[in-house]
Amino acid sequence: MNQMTLFEQNVPQPLAARLRPQTLEEYAGQTHLLGPGKVLRRLIESDQISSMIFWGPPGVGKTTLARIIAHQTKSSFIDFSAVTSGIKEIRTVMQEAENNRLLGARTIVFVDEIHRFNKAQQDAFLPFVEKGSIILIGATTENPSFEINGALLSRCKVFVLQALKTEEIVSLLRRALRDPRGFGHQTIRISDDALSLIAGFANGDARSALSTLEMVVLNGEMDERGAVTVTPETIEQCTARKSLLYDKTGEEHYNLISALHKSMRNSDPDAAVYWLARMLEAGEDPLYVARRVIRFASEDVGLADPRALETAVSAYQACHFLGMPECSVHLTQAVVYLSLAPKSNALYTAYEHAKADAMQHLAEPVPLVIRNAPTRLMKDLHYGQGYQYAHDAADKLTDMQCLPDSLLGTRYYLPTDQGLEARYAQRLEQILEWKRQARSQKGRGDKKPVP
Repeated sequence: MNQMTLFEQNVPQPLAARLRPQTLEEYAGQTHLLGPGKVLRRLIESDQISSMIFWGPPGVGKTTLARIIAHQTKSSFIDFSAVTSGIKEIRTVMQEAENNRLLGARTIVFVDEIHRFNKAQQDAFLPFVEKGSIILIGATTENPSFEINGALLSRCKVFVLQALKTEEIVSLLRRALRDPRGFGHQTIRISDDALSLIAGFANGDARSALSTLEMVVLNGEMDERGAVTVTPETIEQCTARKSLLYDKTGEEHYNLISALHKSMRNSDPDAAVYWLARMLEAGEDPLYVARRVIRFASEDVGLADPRALETAVSAYQACHFLGMPECSVHLTQAVVYLSLAPKSNALYTAYEHAKADAMQHLAEPVPLVIRNAPTRLMKDLHYGQGYQYAHDAADKLTDMQCLPDSLLGTRYYLPTDQGLEARYAQRLEQILEWKRQARSQKGRGDKKPVP
């Protein structure tokens, strides 16, 4: 057993570590799981827990909850980090857990940041979970559906931990001021508004809130009696720049781009600009945003306003030429333009319908009339026979069949009446009517219809 040095003993723990809850009563937040009668609380109190995954943002109490479970269920607790451990360490820990099982003791193995383990490392846990050598509790900030192996995930119950509410963090901060493990032995003068400001700054992260409180207290004004006053100026200095919750490779990345897309679709330019700013200020690649804006221009606006695509492509080019921060205004222009543009998803639905048919009818032959015939053999096989060159027709229209026989008459593009697309809808209806008349008159041997 390692003995602490004199220097280590004199190093004070951070406030968040000193105030780590020891019981469910001290635990803040997650009332949807731990409130009276809720599922996880019942499992803990009845000592019937099984392997589980805690999924949630940083600072919501994933590690703390695992420790409370180990303490309350009287199990051995092994803390395991996916950052510093490999398969060798996993096997050593599993052997220890197996020895505990043979002695009749249960072992909880807590794996922080379990999503950082690769497939082989995650698979190393499987046999021990299956035979009950360990109760595995994994903590992750990433979506388990994407980051945890299916075989392991199927043996674990996933509990979603939510960011703490502002009022929950304020209660936690007040407890820190009263608790002897915190600042209970000092006189701290800080207003309720200041506590609310710190709680809002934390963005649902209890650890961040406690760290900020510790910082403002240490930088507060101390009088001759040792009482500390926290002023608004102190808080402003300690929270000069609010950290943005953002991971360019994780779920929040997709949450924010989804928020931007859906705000534009809902014709809400204010919300769209806000989500745009959230991404750009957090360091998102402006070219990524610009590419998604280009996609939106055709998926959600389309021919209702053909200039939408031009605007989006121009914004991409501006981002490429200028980069951040200059290109933020060009992306804002595109986002606002697309938010206010008339909306049509006719092009998107047309392709999705056609894609479904294309996948179902992969072997449908191309009609002979529209096949190319570069060789004599192809001509002998009637490739291109009967082809009608539309530019030679007076109306630039023909009644030639271009779809396979099995799909004849299928409609994919169904224009809306939004914006300029209403004009294209009218034109399409005229074309379809012309072709109907042409085929009808051809059947009767009449002349071509007049458009």
